[in-house]
Amino acid sequence: MTNLLTKSTLRWHILGWLLYGGYEFLGVFLHSKHLRISLWLTASILFIRFIEFYLCYLVVYPRLLRSGRGVQLVGALAGVVAFYIGLRALIEEAIFPAVLGFHNYSPDTTVTYYIFDNMFFASPMIVLSAAVWGAQAALRRERENRQLREEKRAAELAFLKTQINPHFLYNTLNMLFSMAYPVAKPVANAILKLSELMRYMLHDSPDGQVDLEKEIEYLHNYLALYRLRFPDSFHVDFQVTGEPAGRRVAPLVLIPFVENAIKHGVLDDPENPVHIHLNIEGEKLFFAVQNQRSDGNKDATTGIGLPNLRRRLELLYPERHVLHAEAEGGQFVTSLRLG
Repeated sequence: MTNLLTKSTLRWHILGWLLYGGYEFLGVFLHSKHLRISLWLTASILFIRFIEFYLCYLVVYPRLLRSGRGVQLVGALAGVVAFYIGLRALIEEAIFPAVLGFHNYSPDTTVTYYIFDNMFFASPMIVLSAAVWGAQAALRRERENRQLREEKRAAELAFLKTQINPHFLYNTLNMLFSMAYPVAKPVANAILKLSELMRYMLHDSPDGQVDLEKEIEYLHNYLALYRLRFPDSFHVDFQVTGEPAGRRVAPLVLIPFVENAIKHGVLDDPENPVHIHLNIEGEKLFFAVQNQRSDGNKDATTGIGLPNLRRRLELLYPERHVLHAEAEGGQFVTSLRLG
């Protein structure tokens, strides 16, 4: 809601209302025969339309103006019209007669006429707020797409400047595995896990998505590599419920949660292991990580911050994700819902 009224857009909103209000009041001063009554009625209609506009702009359209929400949208707009009619009746047909001594409508006006007349007067702001919200949403999407293209280009340039040929490194790891296996199988297994991690990270797909099963396998390999490093003091409980087959996700979208848990969590307490749970329910995916917080920072150079993760999710899953991160006593809990 707050993103819709930034400093730049707020200036345009203020200017628009000043122009609209100035036009209405100018008409009153130029053409009204009952100046006092017309000023009060114009002020009341501006106030009612102001509330109607932002009720649609800040609440109804951001939540419901999307695919699959048509019925709810129509119901919400009908509620806005009813609110408009009720608020106008309260101000002009109840408060004004009691305080100022006049009505807007004549006493013989029927309820049916009053309702249909005000349905007509309520419609312009519903249409205008939809147009303003839609234009602003389109501009925001274009700005985000342009920023994404610039970030992608900058990342590609940075990668080209700093990379060691990744395929050369991957092939070298396979060679080291074949050399180490006859001598030290644990070392060979560690090299194999690292090689599999690199192969997954180098994998690319035309649609920017990977099979969820591959993402789960990557998490298992990542944890297995740490388990080789700390064979007797690595306590992590990783569970998957639901059916991952056929599901696709953005690559490496789950690993930041696990990295942060290992970076900041307590791993050597068998009574309080790191809990990692992935639950697949139809088109929805729920991922949660809970770890006991450590007093020390184990590694200041790895992992990814939550602001960066939030930004990536906004670009990959706009309005299709929910991310929570909070401390509960001595535990730190992160959860992600996709879909």
